[in-house]
Amino acid sequence: MVTPIAYPIPSSGSPDFPALERDVLAHWAADDTFRASIAQRADAEEYVFYDGPPFANGLPHYGHLLTGYVKDIVPRYRTMRGYKVERRFGWDTHGLPAELEVQRQLAITDKAQIEEMGIEAFNDACRDSVLRYTNEWRAYVTRQARWVDFDNDYKTLDLSFMESVIWAFKQLWDKGLAYEGVRVLPYCWNDETPLSAHELRMDDDVYQRRQDPAITVGFRITGSDSRPHSGPDSDLDGAHLLIWTTTPWTLPSNQAVAVNPAVEYVVVAHEDRRLVMARARLGAYARELGEDPEVLGSYTGEQLLGLRYLPPFPYFADAANSFQVLRGDFVTTEDGTGVVHMAPAYGEDDKATTDTVGIVPVTPVDARGRFDATVPDYQGQQVFDANAAIIRDLKNGTGPAAPNAPVLLRHETYDHPYPHCWRCRNPLIYRAVSSWFVKVTEFRDRMVELNQQITWYPEHVKDGQFGKWLSNARDWSISRNRYWGTPIPVWVSDDPAYPRIDVYGSLDELERDFGTRPTNLHRPYIDELTRPNPDDPTGKSTMRRIEDVFDVWFDSGSMPYGQVHYPFENEDWFRGVDSADPDKRVDGHFPGDFIVEYIGQTRGWFYTLHVLATALFDRPAFKTCVSHGIVLGNDGQKMSKSLRNYPDVNEVFDRDGSDAMRWFLMASPILRGGN
Repeated sequence: MVTPIAYPIPSSGSPDFPALERDVLAHWAADDTFRASIAQRADAEEYVFYDGPPFANGLPHYGHLLTGYVKDIVPRYRTMRGYKVERRFGWDTHGLPAELEVQRQLAITDKAQIEEMGIEAFNDACRDSVLRYTNEWRAYVTRQARWVDFDNDYKTLDLSFMESVIWAFKQLWDKGLAYEGVRVLPYCWNDETPLSAHELRMDDDVYQRRQDPAITVGFRITGSDSRPHSGPDSDLDGAHLLIWTTTPWTLPSNQAVAVNPAVEYVVVAHEDRRLVMARARLGAYARELGEDPEVLGSYTGEQLLGLRYLPPFPYFADAANSFQVLRGDFVTTEDGTGVVHMAPAYGEDDKATTDTVGIVPVTPVDARGRFDATVPDYQGQQVFDANAAIIRDLKNGTGPAAPNAPVLLRHETYDHPYPHCWRCRNPLIYRAVSSWFVKVTEFRDRMVELNQQITWYPEHVKDGQFGKWLSNARDWSISRNRYWGTPIPVWVSDDPAYPRIDVYGSLDELERDFGTRPTNLHRPYIDELTRPNPDDPTGKSTMRRIEDVFDVWFDSGSMPYGQVHYPFENEDWFRGVDSADPDKRVDGHFPGDFIVEYIGQTRGWFYTLHVLATALFDRPAFKTCVSHGIVLGNDGQKMSKSLRNYPDVNEVFDRDGSDAMRWFLMASPILRGGN
């Protein structure tokens, strides 16, 4: 029998709240009160709570504690209402957050050093790092008086969880909802991997103010191959098409320009040259052209289509179908010149436009964001660093700018919000890469419909931040050129003469084809599974796994089934059926009744849960969601383990107690979406 707690009357007249809390925690531990609250309701109706998994490679901050208080209050309330509420803790263990922390610990700066170290040793270090602070997390969470089951936790690195993840991918493949393609994606040159679009919209601080050089450059028109030389092109030979760009480093890769067919363009005299630009933008260039420049001619954008010009740099002069004026209905006259420079390897609209005329993108920038040998004058320079040299050559007409004589009309500084990597904080570039995608656009409308079944707090999130994001969702890039993660279970022939693709969704399938049952799905072990290509009659080609691993958000979005190894185990538990007795009522555990995280997860965990649940089960993943605001650090930015911009949580626990913090946070506007 547990001795009741006797609370002493403090001699000072003021109770010591932290001491009282520690007494209560000791009582709960001795009594095993949390487990008893579940056991006493063994036959009661269940209330299903999904615990979003945190990383344990850093200590929790106040943002985690805020979410943790909500994770405790709602299940406690439901328990008091008579429901059985199991609360299972989980750990997010894969991906760039883990890799970058290990790189910091080992003073590793690039992937070449990881390869030299060896993938096995690097991944072993990642495994150790991601579980480094599990004891501290348990202490923090327990100290905040949150009831949760740590002893029966799940980890995304577990073999059982990873098998459920590859099962999910195989289901997408079988449904025609997974594919490989070359797309222009946000790309982190520091981490040497692409990112998905939703990662750029998770937090406001992803877009940071940045000053970049903005230049206006003229490309010399040489005529047209698409019409007789009696139209505008014959009059415009030798004139310069003016483009404006904030990425001078992309000019060596220029392959086309775009104009809006409905916009009026004019030819103006400037010194001894003729310049072509949108009439609506003349005023913006009064400093160079004068208040009333001499207009020599006027054309619609439609009349300019098909014109040919000389690229600013001659590196890829033989590129087929390149260096012509293309239709761009997206081109506006709000800024720039009304003529848009296109480098299809480094711009999403650029590639979509140039694809229509069969232009193959040139790609002179390597995985580290440096120019390669195809651009010898700037070889080895990081693209942002190369801006200065490129602008200097354009200004002076020297080096690679000399042959085609482009005209630099203006050089200025442009201050604008620019996307940065949400993990390493370096400025991103856009880059054409081969990636695997989930075809979200195929079922986007259904995602919008299923969102109407979800209760959101605050309510405006449903049709606002989350609903609008769903309405414009793009295909999801799920492959990462990294090491520590669930492997994409795709094997391809190493001989293009005998193409074949095999996709696996279980350990049984892998054992069937490779003759061995994996006990570890991580690299490099999974990469060692090879077999002869069945479609190669010569017997010389081999099926090898692609090297990519999944985006860590694919793991997170697989949490509802991954945590219980569905569909390989617990199928009845998950689906809410009794295989032995179909008429028997069984509590299902999908969708979840309740989840909670901060507002940025409308582009993160909430989103990927919804994507995968819609694609795999045609259901929402959760019924009710609290999407709270952000706890800011002492520097005004979102609290972050990577920024380390917050004091030790224990200081507040020891001074004021956990309940004081709970009351303060739960009563604040942050719970209703404020910061």
